[in-house]
Amino acid sequence: MANVVTAIKQQKRNPQRVNIYLDGQFAFPLAKIVAAWLQVGKTLSPEKIQELKGRDEVEEAMQRALNFLSYRPRSQNEVERNLRKHEIPEELIPAVIERLKSGHWLNDLDFARRWIEDRGASRPRGAFALRAELRQKGVADEIIAQALNGLQEEELARRAAQRKLRQLKGLDWPQFRNKLSAHLSRRGFGYELVAEVCRATWEGQLDVETQKETR
Repeated sequence: MANVVTAIKQQKRNPQRVNIYLDGQFAFPLAKIVAAWLQVGKTLSPEKIQELKGRDEVEEAMQRALNFLSYRPRSQNEVERNLRKHEIPEELIPAVIERLKSGHWLNDLDFARRWIEDRGASRPRGAFALRAELRQKGVADEIIAQALNGLQEEELARRAAQRKLRQLKGLDWPQFRNKLSAHLSRRGFGYELVAEVCRATWEGQLDVETQKETR
């Protein structure tokens, strides 16, 4: 049995949603984008009503995902976890993820590259630490490998050492090496690179001090 749309009213609390009235009575709410083609006098079959409700569920989930992404970039796994946290039906999640990808809102390779770039600018880390962090975000190993390709680990290690240098002033070589080595190792840099950067940083510090003394 078909039902006739008798009114379409915008919700007061959420202007992006409307209430649909069938045969003079409130029937169900819809997102404006889902209800855009509806008009008063339109007849809806039970099957069409179910289709509209299904599309509305996807649209609500989509808006929740977009809101989650508005604060900062996220990995696909993070978005999926957030949707489940808000009890979005499991069967809707693949459709939402596909729309996010096709709309260029979600891309794990771009996310991983930006993560690595931001870490390099704020708190330099080695490949080991970056890989572990991205795995925690649910990024696949093959995507992490692509994102890490070309990583200038030595430059990052030197930058991390220079930022630590102020706290190491006045230490003798064994103390300097131990503290800086521990710091760089915690940042995910490998043993050989840590040893090399510790020595270079120590010698660079000595050169600067010598130049100051001879002025």
